[in-house]
Amino acid sequence: MGKEVQRALLWVILCGSLFMLWDNYQVYKGGKSLLGLEPIPVEQTEQAATADIPAPTAASAAAQAVPENPVKAPVVVTTDRMKVTFDQQGARIVGTEMLLFPQQRDWKEVGLAGMILGREPSGDLGNVKLLESTSTHTYAAQSGLVGGNYPTHADSFKLVSQSLSMDGSDKLDVVFEAEKGGVTVRKTYTFKRGYYGIDVATTVKNGTSAAIKPQIYYQITRDSSAPAGASTMYSTFTGPAFYSDEEKFQKITFDEIADKDASFVENTDNGWLAMVQHHFVSAWVPPQGEARQNYAREVSKDLYAVGTLVSMNEIAPGAEQTDNAIFYSGPQEQERLEQLAPGLELVVDYGWLTFLAKPIYWLLSFLYGIVGNWGWSIVLLTCIVKAVLYPVSAAGYRSMARMKEVQPRMKALQDKYKDDKQRLNQAMMELYRTEKINPVGGCLPIALQIPVFLALYWVLQGSVELRGAPWLLWVQDLAVPDPWFVLPALMAATMFLQIFLNPKPTDPTQAKVMYIMPIVFSVMFFVFAAGLVLYWLTNNVLSILQQWWINKTIADERAQRLAKQK
Repeated sequence: MGKEVQRALLWVILCGSLFMLWDNYQVYKGGKSLLGLEPIPVEQTEQAATADIPAPTAASAAAQAVPENPVKAPVVVTTDRMKVTFDQQGARIVGTEMLLFPQQRDWKEVGLAGMILGREPSGDLGNVKLLESTSTHTYAAQSGLVGGNYPTHADSFKLVSQSLSMDGSDKLDVVFEAEKGGVTVRKTYTFKRGYYGIDVATTVKNGTSAAIKPQIYYQITRDSSAPAGASTMYSTFTGPAFYSDEEKFQKITFDEIADKDASFVENTDNGWLAMVQHHFVSAWVPPQGEARQNYAREVSKDLYAVGTLVSMNEIAPGAEQTDNAIFYSGPQEQERLEQLAPGLELVVDYGWLTFLAKPIYWLLSFLYGIVGNWGWSIVLLTCIVKAVLYPVSAAGYRSMARMKEVQPRMKALQDKYKDDKQRLNQAMMELYRTEKINPVGGCLPIALQIPVFLALYWVLQGSVELRGAPWLLWVQDLAVPDPWFVLPALMAATMFLQIFLNPKPTDPTQAKVMYIMPIVFSVMFFVFAAGLVLYWLTNNVLSILQQWWINKTIADERAQRLAKQK
């Protein structure tokens, strides 16, 4: 078997193995397998149930304070970017609708796949909803006081303010108030135009005859169900996360909370807590420098609470004190998150290639600022990567071009020493040295492209900025597969063209294997994001041009040498 075919088969095995690992990872994370394997089903969510176990700590008390069914009409606030629903039971946030982010259809319901499978789209799917409280799904943000007979998110609040829409203003305050045990709590939610964050000011007034020192908690409760519209082709992380200066970004799973195995920094005076899902996040950001206790707890069957408990200063009789925090519920736009809190941009999950994905995202964003189109930004990025790797890839292509030229001599050696493998290997190595050929040089350009390819995969999958980003004509979303499979077909065509430019195996069977490879790769790329296929297609086109030029240059050099010899 020729060296080139051995390398080809190794690449097929490697790619197949990577695909199997990737597929099994999706199953492990709770997604669906492309091979028909089904993950373990998740039990139906229960909306809320009071835990029976007594709370040993204030943090546990905050997590267990599950409200009863609301008795007042919900309060709906509309801004320029989202619609926020409050439950007056606890003045808690029970709904956030993203007005600028429509829900996306599954790629199998549109284009050629939709026509073949009979899943033509019908109706409007509406906008993306993060926080939501229904009969099958619970996801809410809450706050309250513990450490005494104080109002919590289980108590009834009354709406004090009148305006619930920004209209033409740039700022809107929505105020709720409750009194319990002589202590009055006033919650002021401040909305700003062009901003997904909500400034939350909690004012505590002591109407008793003795000093009090309450603790205020900020928490998010959620069941473990997958977000609406989650893709069946890949799995992303959904669950809680904490950040602190001590341990930086820490993700925990719902199973770890249920098993009481979750590991995170509990006592700190900085950081934030969040509930993460694909492209979006909800997070509480208390002021930095306030001593706090983080917690995570399963409050009922498949209902989890993560939060932080902040100690307030002593409040004298008749005095009041205000604690400020920010609640963010919106897209994972990295520039916004970086400005909101240190490390909050880390909720954008780039996997283990973050160190390479972040520079690629930065470069893509920079190029987007120039051309105004993410598709052309990917094309320019490919050209830049190709230019950086040109010295290495040129050397590899030169080796491949020279190997193509000496193929008749290689065939002659194989015929001559067909019964003496050792002598054949010696003669082949001598030929390589004489012609200055590196037999593995052609693999190096591909090997160097793989990390960039994988990092770009995570950038396309994890960056909300690329969600719904069009390129041209039929490609209207670079973050999902090409609905008409045009890009994978073009990529297969470029791979066939590359075969003609590269050395051909002398064995007919091996040659057939080489022709099958483009078909295998194109099928695999059917389910990859269109932006990723665009990158590989552009890379193939540039490689073809480079290989053609090198082949022509070497042919001219050889012609000149032969002319001198004559």
